[in-house]
Amino acid sequence: MKIILNEQQLAITIQRLTHQLLENHLDLQNTVLIGIQPRGIYFSDRIVRQLQTEVKPEAIQYGKLDITFYRDDVRKGLHELNYTEIPFSIENKNVVLIDDVLWTGRTIRASLDALLDFGRPAKVELCVLIDRRFSRQLPIQADYVGRPIDSIITQKVKVFWKEKDGKDEVELL
Repeated sequence: MKIILNEQQLAITIQRLTHQLLENHLDLQNTVLIGIQPRGIYFSDRIVRQLQTEVKPEAIQYGKLDITFYRDDVRKGLHELNYTEIPFSIENKNVVLIDDVLWTGRTIRASLDALLDFGRPAKVELCVLIDRRFSRQLPIQADYVGRPIDSIITQKVKVFWKEKDGKDEVELL
C-alpha cells in the first residue's frame, strides 16, 4: 500500500482544482457542476463547498447523476441504485462532470449517455481527483486532474472520505 494523497494534500488538491474551474468559468454563469454517483459525490461535494467560499453560493448549480442503467457492465449483476438530482436545465450550458477516479473511461462514457437525457449541453468538461493514465479503454481525457498516476491493471486506487470512511486519503493498493 502506498499513500498517493494524505489529508493535507487532498485538501490542497481540491482547492487547486476549484481555482482552475474558476479560472475557466469565472462567475459560473452558464456553468453547472454534476457529480457522478456513487463515489464521485464525495469529491464533488468538496469542490462545491470550496467554491462556496470563493463565489456566491446561489451562483452554483450543482447536481448528482446516477449512471447505473447506462453502464455497459450492468449485465454482470445488479448494481446498487443511487439517485439523480439535476434540478436545472443543462440545455446549452457548460457542464463539468466530477468523479473521483478516471480509469478505463467507461464510467464517463455512461455519464455522457445519461447526461443527454437531460438536454444538450454546449460543452462538457471532466474534473477528476485521480487519473490512472495508462488504463484507458476509451478515448476519454480529463480537463482538470488532481493527481495523475501510473499504475498497473492489478493495482487498485482507493479514495477514502471522512464522511464515509472516517479519513481523507488516497491509496494505491
